[in-house]
Amino acid sequence: MNRDSLTGWSVFFLLVAQVVFAATALAADRVHTAAGDVEGQANNGSGIRTFLGIPYAEPPVGPLRWKPPKAAPAWTGVRQATEFGSRCMQDSVYSDMVFRDKGISEDCLYLNVWTPATSSSAHLPVMVWIYGGGFSAGAASEPRQDGTNLAKKGVVVVSFNYRLGVFGFFSHPELAKESEHHAAGNYGLLDQAAALQWVRTNIAAFGGDPHKVTIFGESAGSFSVSALMASPLGRGLFQRAIGESGAFFGDTLPLTPLAKSEDADLKFAQSIGAPSLEALRAKSATDLLKAAASAARQTEDRFAPNIDGYFLPEDVSTIYAKGKQSHVPLLAGWNADEGSYRSIFKNDAPTRENFIAHAHTLFGDKADEFLTLYPAKTDEEAKRSAQDLAGDRFIAYGTWKWIEMQRSTGSPVFRYRFEQAPPAAPNAKSADGSDPEDGAYHSAEIEFVFGALDSKNLPWRNEDRKVSDLMSSYWANFAKSGDPNGPGLPQWPPYGPKRNYEVMHLNATDPHAAPDQHRGRYQFLDTLHSHKQLPTE
Repeated sequence: MNRDSLTGWSVFFLLVAQVVFAATALAADRVHTAAGDVEGQANNGSGIRTFLGIPYAEPPVGPLRWKPPKAAPAWTGVRQATEFGSRCMQDSVYSDMVFRDKGISEDCLYLNVWTPATSSSAHLPVMVWIYGGGFSAGAASEPRQDGTNLAKKGVVVVSFNYRLGVFGFFSHPELAKESEHHAAGNYGLLDQAAALQWVRTNIAAFGGDPHKVTIFGESAGSFSVSALMASPLGRGLFQRAIGESGAFFGDTLPLTPLAKSEDADLKFAQSIGAPSLEALRAKSATDLLKAAASAARQTEDRFAPNIDGYFLPEDVSTIYAKGKQSHVPLLAGWNADEGSYRSIFKNDAPTRENFIAHAHTLFGDKADEFLTLYPAKTDEEAKRSAQDLAGDRFIAYGTWKWIEMQRSTGSPVFRYRFEQAPPAAPNAKSADGSDPEDGAYHSAEIEFVFGALDSKNLPWRNEDRKVSDLMSSYWANFAKSGDPNGPGLPQWPPYGPKRNYEVMHLNATDPHAAPDQHRGRYQFLDTLHSHKQLPTE
């Protein structure tokens, strides 16, 4: 055989190898779901395959507006899953939210999958993320919630959109009448249950284990986790739960009975000249969004979850008190600076004298007891106590109560306190010209959990990356076994009286577990709440 023939055969074999390699890569990035094939993409050598914008339900438009989600219709051929689906209808509510999708739309029920698995036989644990935003804003396309780096910890990460505001939580007597369950509202929560059903049916094809699912969320997402645990519709769809800052206990997002929410929403419908369900469904999504935003500004009312008799047959706290919630391991906690001292002092200077005065206004004859728990011996101590009180009333008390209620079932519970304050942006100043550093503020932990610090243009330090790696490892370990502990990590004991209610302090300087130093504060607030005396202003 001559030299030219050898060259020809070499070229031939090289072409064959390239074709085989291309076919293998194509197969690896193509997955069969119950509705049809989807094709994702590899993430620039990260070892993670990404599938974006997969429909998990039929678009809730036209006659399906304010209906429980229906399974996504099947498609033929291969659906490209390389772009985020549109986010659900919402106003620009929170300045820190940045999105990578096409914009708002009623056609928004899409989910995303990040998987390190290369075959369906991997059976990896699955983490399903639920975003926050007060049930009025948010989407799964935020860069700080990108699942790539968390998936590198050996888990399949799923995120999804759910309906918000008037589209997700509107109730009306006609809606209850047409419902086979005589329920109205909570369509956004029903979307969440539908996404979990999709995971149960399809995640094995992406290398995930449908029987090892962890739901996790922040703020309204954490409230959602507590509600999914309470709902009979969530039963069996997940085996572990993580809550970051929030639960349906306390008064931050009180659940209203169906009749009360129907009355309020019927008045809204009448105020916009569309008292009937037919007229409401005939309105464009844009007009409805504008009308709801205008009504919210005028009355401060908001469209939020209710006790609909179906997704939530009773109040969440009642369900937990009866022990009817999902008895699954729970990892939950909150951040060191969930609230601001300014919400306590308002226009007054943050001084010891002013804090004591506010204490007497807020707590009356219990002010002295309050001041032993939130001391104010100096101006600086008063300012810190005001910061703590604001955070406790907003998030900490409700989350603490959730933890306590779940602990009482005998389920393993792990509690944390996130203390790593993100660095301030260069030359940033707050509106009043003061130091912009807000400490470990509400939502600050999200990019740490996801290993997505670079999603924000901040002067991140090595210590921040250390905490991010620590947290994502704890979270992934919990998803794998129901226990956050693992090799090389500071020991995190279960929360409870046997270990003096130890809390894991998450920071770069000294991450460690220690007995709860503030249990008396939450017990004090709990006593007030149980007697309907917990002040909100």
